[in-house]
Amino acid sequence: MNTRKLLALAVLLILGLAFYFGMDAYRDRTQAEQDTRIAVEGSRLVRMHTPIIGPQNAPVTIVEFFDPACEACRAFHPIVKDIMAEHGDAVRVVVRYTPFHGEVSEVAIRVLEAARMQGVFEPVMDALMREQPRWASHGGMRPDLIMQVAGEAGLDVAAAETQMRSPEVVAVLNQDRADVGAVGVRQTPTFFVNGRPLDPFGEAELRALVADEVRRAGA
Repeated sequence: MNTRKLLALAVLLILGLAFYFGMDAYRDRTQAEQDTRIAVEGSRLVRMHTPIIGPQNAPVTIVEFFDPACEACRAFHPIVKDIMAEHGDAVRVVVRYTPFHGEVSEVAIRVLEAARMQGVFEPVMDALMREQPRWASHGGMRPDLIMQVAGEAGLDVAAAETQMRSPEVVAVLNQDRADVGAVGVRQTPTFFVNGRPLDPFGEAELRALVADEVRRAGA
C-alpha cells in the first residue's frame, strides 16, 4: 500500500474517531441538559407547601394542576381516587392550585387551605367536588355556598374565616400561580406522573402512565 493510501486511511480513521467521540460528548451534554431541565421542572411541580394525599414516601407521585371550579377536574376526581385505591401505598397525589375560574376558584382554594390547616382537607375536597354544581354552575357562580358545603363536611367555619385570609394562604396562591405559568399549564386538570406529562390526555392514558411508573418502581 503506497504512502498516499496510508495517509488517506489515517485521515479517515481520525475523522471517524473525532465523529465518535464528538457524538459521545454530545449525548452526554444533551443528557445533562435534560437532567437539569427535569430537576428544575420537578422543583416547580412539588413545593413544600403543596397538599399531599396518600403516603408521603410513595414511589409514584401524581401531580395534578387542579381548579376546584373546573368540571373536568370534578370528573377526574373519582378516577384519581380509584387509581390510588388500585395501587395502594405505591401512589400519592400532589395538588397544585390553578384558579382559572376567577373569584369562585380562589374562594374554594382558600377554603381548602383552611381545611388543610384543620386536618380535614380530604373530606372537604370530596364535598366540594361532589357539590360543585351547587356553587360553580356556569349559569350562576355561588362562592357564598362554598363555606356552607365545607362546613357540612367538617370544616370549622368560624376558624376558617380567619385562616383563609392568612399570609400563608396568600403565599400558597402566589407560588402556585407562578409555577402554573413557569410549567406552562393552560388547562385543568393537567397531570404529571413522576415528572412525566400526561400526553395525550385521557383516563386510559393516565391509568397506563401510573401503572408504568408503578412497574418501574417495582412496587
